[in-house]
Amino acid sequence: MIVPDLRWAIVVNPSAGQGTGAEVGKKVAGYFSRHDLNYQIISGISAANVLMDLQKFLENNPDTPGVISVGGDGLAHLVLQAVVPLDVAFAIIPAGTGNDFARALGWSRDLIEQQLDQVTTMLPTPIDLGLVDGEWFGAVLSSGFDSTVNEKANTMKWPKGPAKYNVAIALELPLFKPSHFDIELDDRTISTQAMLIAVGNGSSYGGGMQVCPHASLSDGLFDVMVLNPISKLEFIRVFPKVYSGMHIHHPEVEIYRTKKIHISSDAIAYADGERIGSLPISAECVANAGLTWRK
Repeated sequence: MIVPDLRWAIVVNPSAGQGTGAEVGKKVAGYFSRHDLNYQIISGISAANVLMDLQKFLENNPDTPGVISVGGDGLAHLVLQAVVPLDVAFAIIPAGTGNDFARALGWSRDLIEQQLDQVTTMLPTPIDLGLVDGEWFGAVLSSGFDSTVNEKANTMKWPKGPAKYNVAIALELPLFKPSHFDIELDDRTISTQAMLIAVGNGSSYGGGMQVCPHASLSDGLFDVMVLNPISKLEFIRVFPKVYSGMHIHHPEVEIYRTKKIHISSDAIAYADGERIGSLPISAECVANAGLTWRK
């Protein structure tokens, strides 16, 4: 049973989801107030300051029952860096654009009350997390076309929301060329041209694209999806199938399972929608690394 007097951290990104974060943050704080639960709001416009404030909170409240992330995948990714090394439980209240980590845990925006009931009355359970060059991630690590699209989208001021990613795809696809990747898995080494490499701890990214549809948060393994070179027209034809996960049946899609992976290429990597940096990178699926609440 969770002790009511211990203080929770509610970390809010008010600008997430074009202002949804602020709205949902008020709902979460209101829930805690109604139930006489002790909490502290942590918020700000700078990721570095939010992380510093959260780390200070955890230093001063070592027995906290948990940290509530109210925002998107980016904020959840930030929270992981603070809580996982200290074995502190975390919850993700979806209020962003993509919400893929929350989706992997079974939560959606219409289940907030139910989610908070579970978070505040039940003990958390362990899940697997990815660790890429010392940085924790919950959903998907990727490189190739989607990272190129992310790079483009991050420079665009218009449109807002999910449409930005689709516009970036339209702008980048005519110019995109596959890269050469050297991929080291547990049981094999692959040297290939590819359009996209996705390393799934969770199953989706980009707001519900089931890029690794069979990935599990409790099997101790990554699902690795490799998209071999296809024509631009074929990519446009196959792309919609990623939302159902049916793209994995395409002859140029290969799926592998591994605990560790090393990827080398002249490319950029992203994890949970956050920029990791230039390859090469090494990642590991760490079993039971995080503590959270699943539906």
